[in-house]
Parts: sequence; structure tokens; C-alpha cells
Amino acid sequence: MGTGHITALVSAAIASAILVVSPLGAKPASGLGVPDNPFAKRLLQAHNGERSRVGARHLQWSGKLAQDAQQWADHLARRGTLEHASYEARDKAGENLWMGAAGYYSAETMIGGFIAERKDFRPGKFPDVSRTGRWQDVAHYTQLIWHDTRDVGCAVAKGRVNDFLVCRYFPVGNWIGQQIG
Repeated sequence: MGTGHITALVSAAIASAILVVSPLGAKPASGLGVPDNPFAKRLLQAHNGERSRVGARHLQWSGKLAQDAQQWADHLARRGTLEHASYEARDKAGENLWMGAAGYYSAETMIGGFIAERKDFRPGKFPDVSRTGRWQDVAHYTQLIWHDTRDVGCAVAKGRVNDFLVCRYFPVGNWIGQQIG
């Protein structure tokens, strides 16, 4: 197995980060539909607000990534648990997952969970980018601000107890040995 293949496999694992939160009393969030849906716009704005803060170019909304994310979010909602789609099943896109009590969270709060990892982020070569020494503590954040990522598509599905957010990113971020920040 060549170094490039190993790097791709490790990067695929690193791009698969999960975030679970409990209710904070935020206003109920709407479901996600087509890319011109106001909720989808707010998800994209939340991403791009943080990308602007760090000097990264804005992401473009991808209907295909959003459609794929919706299928996976629906799957997670049916199962009632978080798990990443395989790297191949998500067409080699990065993936951030979030789960919280159904109807309590806004788009900004959901994406804010990824952005909150900024407190442990330090610029450097991936995976040496966390003040805690664990790249997993910043993997949502680094995918969100990854300099080469151009497109994002997100979707939310309501389960019996929780809402499930799936965001897909292309090209995938979190590549071993690449500088971030």
C-alpha cells in the first residue's frame, strides 16, 4: 500500500467527526429542503461567516451534496444513532455530523457546535492542530475551514427524539501533512 493511499484512508477517517449535544432551549429549527430554503441559507451563512473570519474563501452550496446528506440524515433518523457513511458511500466527500434534541436548535447553533471546536484549534500541519493533542477535538472545525474545500451541502432529519444534521464537504479536508490556519 502506497503512502498516498494510506494518507487517503487516514484522511477519510479524520474527516469523519461526530458531535452530540443536549438542548439549550433554542428556538425550534425548520427542516431542510431545497438549497434556496431559508434554513439551508442559514447553514451556508454560518459556515461562510467562520470561513471569512479565518480568511478562507466562501463555500458554494451543492445540491448534490445536500441531496446525499439528506439520504444519510434520513437513515440516521430512522436508526436513532450517529454513524458516518463510508468514505466511498459519500463519494469521497468530507462529513460532519451533529445530533441534538428534536426541535430545539437553530441552524446557527448546529453549525456553532462545529465552530466551538476553535477553542482547541492551533494552526499547524494536520493532524498536529489541536491544543489538546487530539485531532478529533478539532476535526469538525478543521473540515469547516479547510482551505481547499469549495462546496458544502447539509441536511437535517427529525428522528423520534433527535434532529440529525449531516454536512458534506468537497473536496474533503483534513489531509495529513497539509498546513491549516
